[in-house]
Amino acid sequence: MQPTPPPGQRLPFPPLHAAGEAQLAPKPGSLPHLRCPPIDSETYGRLERRVGRCHLNQRLGIEHDFEARVFGQGRTFFHIENWYSVHGLIRHILRLLWLHNRGRENARTIEVRHNEFKLEGLPREFDGFTLLHITDLHLDISEDIPTALIDALNRIDDYDICVLTGDFRAKTFGPYQPAVAAMQMVRPFLKGQIYGVLGNHDTIRMAPEFENLGIQMLLNESIALTRGDATIHLAGIDDPHYYRADNLEKATDQIPEDAVSILLSHSPEMYRHAAYANFDVMLSGHTHGGQICLPGPIPLMLNANAPRAFCNGYWRYHSLQGYTSAGSGVSIVDVRLNCPPEITLHRLRSI
Repeated sequence: MQPTPPPGQRLPFPPLHAAGEAQLAPKPGSLPHLRCPPIDSETYGRLERRVGRCHLNQRLGIEHDFEARVFGQGRTFFHIENWYSVHGLIRHILRLLWLHNRGRENARTIEVRHNEFKLEGLPREFDGFTLLHITDLHLDISEDIPTALIDALNRIDDYDICVLTGDFRAKTFGPYQPAVAAMQMVRPFLKGQIYGVLGNHDTIRMAPEFENLGIQMLLNESIALTRGDATIHLAGIDDPHYYRADNLEKATDQIPEDAVSILLSHSPEMYRHAAYANFDVMLSGHTHGGQICLPGPIPLMLNANAPRAFCNGYWRYHSLQGYTSAGSGVSIVDVRLNCPPEITLHRLRSI
């Protein structure tokens, strides 16, 4: 069993003695600067107390082994967000088509969308309860992306809680502090209680940093939301798409069977699992709505192992209602075509 390191020491992950130094030592020609920095003992201990040693070691180990892999790993085989050599080609093609500048402007014009969930059994005290949903922020992809999000947030003020469904970082590997610093810029413009989950671009090392900013991260956990004598439940799972670190069983442990419950999942790929776990609502992102779409709009790629109908906007599966946001940010290139970015206000209605 791996001991918790003494205070002040950093723990390389996974521990070299756990799998043999020859197996985990950097290979000739590797780029160690692309790795996340080693986790410090304080952060390790804090996360261990939250999620347990097994989950933490698995998450950190998978990050170490697979965080930038293009093929394999996760619920889909191909991960274009990790294929960095193609990003310049996409930009070049857009410039040739005279679409690059327009696409960059589109990516910085964030829409405020509205959605209603009509729920049987919703306590009357929660009728009209509103959640601000932000996802796929990718805050460090460009210096002006946080400013675009702040501009959108300044156009709204009527919501009860804010939920963030992952992908705070632009890249899927390497340093994460620029994303944390950008989140620190945005944080004063978010009101009320804020809850979040991690996405496939996020290292679990980021969770304590966000909690230091007053964002409660749900790592296969749930919390009770109360109004008067009434209660509903909000659950969140760790990234189900790439790291497959979700644990619905643990997330639902504290939720009564007949309670109204909402699930935060970075990817809509969990729709079937969420429905049979008796969730009423699932909020997701990940797909960006395609980000670059043909007129229609017709997405060229959604990068999710889920029906297309579940990959953008409102959807329903049996008794589960869901919403997959197109996201406020951009990935791969800072461009959007025929697919505007969004933040979404979800209002709960009792029927």
